Amino acid sequence: MNDASATDWQRAAQVRRERVPLGILFMVGATIMFAGSSAISKWQVAIYPVGEVLFIRSAVSLLCCALFILPQAGWAVFRTVRAHHHTLRSLSQAFSQAFILIAFSLMPLAGAIAINFSAPLFATLISALVLKEAVGPARLAALVAGFLGVLIVTNPGADTFQLGALFALANAVLYGSVTAGVRGMTATESAETLTMYQMVLITFFFALTLPFGFVVPSRADAAMLALNGATNALGQYWWTRALHLAPASAVTPLYYLSLVWAMFFGYAIWGDIPTVSLLLGSAIVVASGVFLLWRETRR
Repeated sequence: MNDASATDWQRAAQVRRERVPLGILFMVGATIMFAGSSAISKWQVAIYPVGEVLFIRSAVSLLCCALFILPQAGWAVFRTVRAHHHTLRSLSQAFSQAFILIAFSLMPLAGAIAINFSAPLFATLISALVLKEAVGPARLAALVAGFLGVLIVTNPGADTFQLGALFALANAVLYGSVTAGVRGMTATESAETLTMYQMVLITFFFALTLPFGFVVPSRADAAMLALNGATNALGQYWWTRALHLAPASAVTPLYYLSLVWAMFFGYAIWGDIPTVSLLLGSAIVVASGVFLLWRETRR
């Protein structure tokens, strides 16, 4: 490396270091938005059909994302040779979102989100089984520990076991499967293309559920449903900005703050008091996820 190249590299590294605090702020803000959107979804799904809540949330998110993306990228953002991959990915995510919303309606908010955090563990496991990725002793230990944490949260076989835990676990498995299956899409598709196809197709899929159940919302509830979509879109945007401003290893572990905010919302709104099993299991799941992130970043 010559002196000019070294200077350019040092300057770029310095810029990235200066942006890490801003990236952290964006990620913390994103976790608050995601937890707030989940709390609104849990509140609304007790009144309105799951499909209706998901449709309004995705439609508002689509509108917000379009207002950000289309003025810059134009209609060229929809150019792709992988339309069938986008369709399969969005269909899987539609089922995933439906499962987690059902889980919200059946169990405490923090418990469902804690189980959802096991998705990266399932993604790693499925990548090993399907994509034949190597799993060393360290990754295997993290997977075993993470699954143990999930078992502690769900407390299977006990009187406190809830059906919602099965839906939360199904969401985590499905989301992990999607993550493992679409890793190659980022090689040919931009973030804007991935986002717009996801929003358009998910909104379409949820629209198909409306004939099976739709309740005209009150003015106040309509505003809350719209707020749900706006907070979800803002959380997605801030999450993306955080990853652009700082290395994933610096900001991604903060994503687990969503669990802290979920516990706060759960206690403030529904009076849910975190149990010892929830706290212990969540700590194990989070620690396993952070360890996997740290290990993959080093590699």
